[in-house]
Amino acid sequence: MAILGLAIGFFVLAIIAGIFGARGVAGLSMEVGKLLVIVFILLAVISLLF
Repeated sequence: MAILGLAIGFFVLAIIAGIFGARGVAGLSMEVGKLLVIVFILLAVISLLF
């Protein structure tokens, strides 16, 4: 669950950075958040299979 919490945190950071006009930080935060969600889903599927 820690990975999912971090992903949500990065998405919130991306939204806040986007509101304040920091496009570079928003884009990077969004990419990291997306990566963490994918890792979370992969680990959840693997843990359910084994």
